[in-house]
Amino acid sequence: MRHNSRPVLRIAILGTRGIPASYGGFETFAEQLATRLVARGHQVTVYAEADSAGLPDTWHQGVRIRHIQRPRWGAASVIAYDCRCLADARHGHDLLYMLGYGAAWACWWARKVWGQKVWLNVDGLEWARSKWSPLARAYLRVMEWVSSWAPTRVLADAQAIADRYRQIYPHGVPCSFIAYGAPLVDAGAQNTDALAQWGLQPGRYVLVVARPEPENHVLEIIQGHARGTCAWPLVIVGDIKPVTAYQRTLLAHASERVKLIGGVYDSALLGCLRLHAGCHVHGHSVGGTNPSLLEALACGNVVIAHDNPFNREVARSAALYFQSPQELAECLASVAALTPVARQSMAEQARQIVATHYTWEGIADAYEALMQAEVAGAVPPAARP
Repeated sequence: MRHNSRPVLRIAILGTRGIPASYGGFETFAEQLATRLVARGHQVTVYAEADSAGLPDTWHQGVRIRHIQRPRWGAASVIAYDCRCLADARHGHDLLYMLGYGAAWACWWARKVWGQKVWLNVDGLEWARSKWSPLARAYLRVMEWVSSWAPTRVLADAQAIADRYRQIYPHGVPCSFIAYGAPLVDAGAQNTDALAQWGLQPGRYVLVVARPEPENHVLEIIQGHARGTCAWPLVIVGDIKPVTAYQRTLLAHASERVKLIGGVYDSALLGCLRLHAGCHVHGHSVGGTNPSLLEALACGNVVIAHDNPFNREVARSAALYFQSPQELAECLASVAALTPVARQSMAEQARQIVATHYTWEGIADAYEALMQAEVAGAVPPAARP
């Protein structure tokens, strides 16, 4: 159903592996936004990776999925794929929305040579992630700078990221903040049977959902848990393979007290783990509005988060915060001592934050309004930098 009588938008979303979402935050975001825009009468194409060329378009809830072959060029494959998608999308769209700045320079080409309106979502501080080689980090740091002038507009999913862009690149293109979203979870919709496979009791384990990377502070969380008096086991969800020295260090801590259960890709299983955790520890430090933190709040989890501007912006006063293993140990002791009334109060506050600021319908409203204004050449004052 159309929400208004304004012209139909023709939007292309690039920079994802495709939808339906089965991988990460960008894919979930693309699916949630695209399906809602289509439901409002707009035409949306989401670009998806393919192993071979010439695959026909497919459809998902009214969204056209355009399959583009990803080259097999090693580390450059993602950049080459994004460029191919940009080239394919240069006709028939009012706005191109690239997720991630790995191919930021190509957005300049699309804007200047092809005359397209191009948005670029910068996510978090991608260049600060340890998973990249020094050369890759240097490239991404340059691409962050390129993103300040190459597209028509930069989008940030955290106010702290938008503020940083405006401070570092005061003469750059407009930078707008629109958050990420999360669905509220019905506490009565999940039973606890699935927990038995990991030997867990409802409400009596500490949960971490994170990639095994230093900037997610997984090792510090393990150390803080070991120092504390909390008797609950620590459950770490993340695909930890003994590839890097950091991952081997994490695996050395595996025990009955520290359960490294690997990746959990079944949404029902992961939802069950989240919903019934005694608390959720969130160690991410270089992202914007992190999906894992939002999903914990949406479940009404008691949250202990790494103390940084991104996490404080999202969780506000509904979380405890730590910077060191000792501080985490103290937070865990406080959580274990919470009364049922205090725990329920924190749960309600967490869910209210999501309901007020992070619903997907609200996110779609903000995007639709800004997209319509951009295409019409009249960006509303609230969206200006």
